[in-house]
Amino acid sequence: QVQLVESGGGSVQSGGSLRLSCLASGSTYSTRYMAWFRQAPGKEREGVTAIRGDGAPTYANSVKGRFTISQDNAKNTLYLQMNSLKPEDTAMYYCAATSMRLGYWLSPSGYNYWGQGTQVTVSS
Repeated sequence: QVQLVESGGGSVQSGGSLRLSCLASGSTYSTRYMAWFRQAPGKEREGVTAIRGDGAPTYANSVKGRFTISQDNAKNTLYLQMNSLKPEDTAMYYCAATSMRLGYWLSPSGYNYWGQGTQVTVSS
């Protein structure tokens, strides 16, 4: 089992920045990928970015060039640096981890551990 706890959400104006953190505990040695997903009211959960255990990242087109995923293995912490935020980035952001091998890294169905989420609100 892996437990995930997100932090760092908040309210920011358009063009601003936030950094989210996700502290992992438990059987973290078993994780192959970690990711950030988001879900806005009335919309499906969507993959934002993911990182493989060797550090290779992938990003959704909507956040490329603005968001950066990183991990500090010594601290068992995953980060999401979000710059140039837009109102359409407003959502609940979830950290996720998986022990499974993935073909597509940004599908929610590939992840078996989830955090409770942290709210990000971007005003225009």
